[in-house]
Amino acid sequence: MASKKNYILAIESSCDDTSAAVLCNTKVLSNVVATQEIHKQYGGVVPELASRAHQQNIVPVVHQALAKANIDKKQLSAIAFTRGPGLMGSLLVGTSFAKSLALGLDIPLIEVNHMEAHILAHFIEDESMTAPRFPFLGMTISGGHTQIVKVNDYFNMEVLGETLDDAVGEAFDKSAKLMGLPYPGGPLVDKHAKEGNPNAYPFPKPKVHGLNFSFSGLKTSILYFLQRETQKDPDFVATNIKDICASVQHTILEILMDKLKLAVKQTGIKQVAIGGGVAANSGIRARLKEAEETMGWTTYIPKFSYCTDNAGMIGIVGYLKFLEGKFTDQKVAAKARYAIGS
Repeated sequence: MASKKNYILAIESSCDDTSAAVLCNTKVLSNVVATQEIHKQYGGVVPELASRAHQQNIVPVVHQALAKANIDKKQLSAIAFTRGPGLMGSLLVGTSFAKSLALGLDIPLIEVNHMEAHILAHFIEDESMTAPRFPFLGMTISGGHTQIVKVNDYFNMEVLGETLDDAVGEAFDKSAKLMGLPYPGGPLVDKHAKEGNPNAYPFPKPKVHGLNFSFSGLKTSILYFLQRETQKDPDFVATNIKDICASVQHTILEILMDKLKLAVKQTGIKQVAIGGGVAANSGIRARLKEAEETMGWTTYIPKFSYCTDNAGMIGIVGYLKFLEGKFTDQKVAAKARYAIGS
């Protein structure tokens, strides 16, 4: 990588976390995330409330990121921001702020695809992480996305499969909601699953062709199962919460691993990297480590702080684009739908 010090300010506002980071080349100097607590009372993200909270958070978050990095805004080389995909109102806040600041400082503006950033987070310079070699398979698993991507180079990616309906994170959260667990429920399912029997209650796995995913049928089967059992015993969920969570998590992980195994078989690529909020799940981490021993894969798992939405991952893409002179102009607009490679 280049030896000259380039300072990139990165802004992420695709959903309900407002984040700003400062990178010096590939090293993250600061990575500040303001989480929006307001959505918990609604059991999910409310887009209108998310965009308002971003407006309140963005200036203090950027200020804090610069202060933590001990960098003056005049030292910045460029500003990277999430253009999409995500919630339109949330993206507009980050996009508008990045454009204004870049214009005011007269420095380059760099647009970043949120999904590419989850994959390229592995290239952040960090002693606890190793960067994969090209080509590798990237699996992005989050509240809004589930994809398997063949990564040939930093900006040469090919989507091999994706969800046809719900994302894996949504399957976790909605299953948790059916069990009466608060939002976000995914981490709570993971917590209870550690103490439960994963084979206590078998749930059907959807039959989906190729490398695509589907989670809507699984959610329906969990709903009917819980309705049936609580009719027989009103305390069924409370009494068996650990086993239910373990069984739900086991089924979801089986779906993910089955598709990954098929992708490795079809491509012959045994380097597998994961990203996205669900990459923080202890079960998927354990299964990937197991695959290294049993199937000879080399697996790459990011630090927890680079799994969930954060500006550090936006910054690494910004830096890689900066080196190649891939800048955008002031006419750029946020895109709620933004496919990898487009």
